[in-house]
Amino acid sequence: EKATCLFSMMAQSKVETDRITFNAVISACEKGAKWERALQFFQAMEQSSVEMGTTTFNSTISACEKVGEWENALQLFGAMTHRAVSKDTITFNAAISACEKKGEWEQTFQLLLEMLESNQQFDAITCSAAISACEKGGEWNKALQLFGVMAQSEVECNTVTLGAAIGACEKSGKWERALQLIHEAEANAVAYNAAISACDKNGKLEHVLQLLRAMAVSCWTAFAVTPCEEAISISSSR
Repeated sequence: EKATCLFSMMAQSKVETDRITFNAVISACEKGAKWERALQFFQAMEQSSVEMGTTTFNSTISACEKVGEWENALQLFGAMTHRAVSKDTITFNAAISACEKKGEWEQTFQLLLEMLESNQQFDAITCSAAISACEKGGEWNKALQLFGVMAQSEVECNTVTLGAAIGACEKSGKWERALQLIHEAEANAVAYNAAISACDKNGKLEHVLQLLRAMAVSCWTAFAVTPCEEAISISSSR
């Protein structure tokens, strides 16, 4: 709010505003999740004929991403292409994350393909968002394919990525792959719960108990189901 107030005071005092000024106030709006204000300043920047660069677009797209305004994010992304403004990893990550928040897996996949075609360096944030979008959209095989690409590219796996990949295994009935993944990286409660559920759905009691023990040793507390509830559920179904 302070940044926007200062900007307004500058305008009222007829102090010249340049790209640095606009970028600073748009960035402040982005950090405060004020996406509508960010767009307003972006439009004001357009009208003032101040040159808009990658930083300007990245901050505005990120402001939209924080609240899941994926359509606005994609419009800005397309405007960069139209105006021949360079895109970087931050640009792609913000657009991909915006689509992921709304489960727009097709848009996410298209952005990822464009990113690869333009030889942009993708990272754990890129892959996590893309895998999560596919998992949310029920495209479990694509989620696992992306996880494989991530491993081949030696991109470091984080707990969010692992949880989404194992969640895809659980929903597609790939319990063996879920077990393989949970032993390949550091798992959290979300990942353990998904793996336990995958084994439970396929009647793999022995593996469920092994996972419960491993989770207890790792000091993780499951919040979707507790070990006792899971064990009771399995026992009562037999």
